[in-house]
Amino acid sequence: MSIRDEIRSWSRTIPLAVLLLSGFLAGVSCQKASSGEGPSQGPRMSAAEADTLLPSYARDRAETDQRLKSAPTSYLATILRRDFNERTSLTVGSAPGNDVRIEDAGVRAHHLRVTVAADSFRVETIDPRARFQVKDSTMSRATLPPSGIKVGRFSLRLSHQRFPAIIVFDPKSPRFKVYKGIKYFPPDLSYHVVTALVPNPKPDTTIILSTRGNRRRAVRVGWFDFKVNGTPCRLEAERLLEPGVGENDLGLFFTDATTKKESYGVGRYLDPERRKDGLYTLDFNRCYNPACAYSDHYNCPIPPEANHLTVAIRAGEMDSHYMH
Repeated sequence: MSIRDEIRSWSRTIPLAVLLLSGFLAGVSCQKASSGEGPSQGPRMSAAEADTLLPSYARDRAETDQRLKSAPTSYLATILRRDFNERTSLTVGSAPGNDVRIEDAGVRAHHLRVTVAADSFRVETIDPRARFQVKDSTMSRATLPPSGIKVGRFSLRLSHQRFPAIIVFDPKSPRFKVYKGIKYFPPDLSYHVVTALVPNPKPDTTIILSTRGNRRRAVRVGWFDFKVNGTPCRLEAERLLEPGVGENDLGLFFTDATTKKESYGVGRYLDPERRKDGLYTLDFNRCYNPACAYSDHYNCPIPPEANHLTVAIRAGEMDSHYMH
């Protein structure tokens, strides 16, 4: 599952780590190579591909905007987050004293308990009359991967990231009133890049810092070399070592010269798409903001120093200023 797919439902992110591989690689982002040779580029885009891409951007942006505006698991629907911290279990209910208190007639005083069980969650009701929903099934107990359940009208995200938390979504959230759409740079096909992954000869584990202060482990898989307006750039690709992340799931997490000006201050995300020929598409028209650009109930990785690009990426999502 790509980062974009996950963030559309629960805002999973796949971050990148700090690049510390010898003097040649350090600080190489968007700097000219000492040999004078720029990174190789993939095959050129055909006119037919261009004609397909432009309307696809419009569809994707319209769908994303509609989800933000009204979806029950929109970023604007979040009303509460409770981290497990050192605890293994949290209780959910309407009565005082619950770890996650939801004051609503559809929630029992002591409704359920959620326990972290390795990479999964064990959910069990406390009140014998209480129930919860998993998709179309009504249950009183279940062991679930990181995912979502429903209690009354509320959706509860069971977030793992090896920093477990419960996030509560309310389809009647007052934050829907702050909706003002999503801003994007105009589509620019020069930011649609096809390039190879330069594999890390010895994939190593690195630590990723996140906005809530926790440390997350990831494998440094390799690097993507490409050009922006003729300037050679390099981004490091990572696979997060967390439940729900597949063996082939890669992500890029970066900042550029637009960060804190035209685009979100923490950084932006991009999901590389592997092609049939083994190359990857890096389409910066599809780069997007982390969930924390819309709500402080999320835990978002901070861009590593290696992925601070010195050029401006005027493509993809801009900062719509929901958080300030």
